[in-house]
Amino acid sequence: MANMSVQLVAVERLLWSGEATSVVAQTAEGVIGILPGHEPLLGQLVDGGVVRITTTDKETVTAAVHGGFLSVSGDGVSVLAESAELAHEIDVAQARKDVTSEDELARTQASARLRAAGQTD
Repeated sequence: MANMSVQLVAVERLLWSGEATSVVAQTAEGVIGILPGHEPLLGQLVDGGVVRITTTDKETVTAAVHGGFLSVSGDGVSVLAESAELAHEIDVAQARKDVTSEDELARTQASARLRAAGQTD
């Protein structure tokens, strides 16, 4: 099976980089799946989205992503987020508290953090 180079980057740091077989992300136009050889595109990531990367080792890297862009080129895929958290880094207890916040953006981001961590919101 073909592979592609993928980078998951937030403003503050590189979260993951490596070879992958697929990327699924939530964009302003809807959920998009990217496989090796995909046509070039630029998509706007939604606040409170989840990105899933399937590595060449068949592991899944999952992250809650808040804003930014997805860029697909001949070189691979770059997920350039305003902020992002890998699933294993998420404080589920805090996300459960934040999901009841009066701030709509905080609720949206908390919901994404719970989905990325495999929790229901």
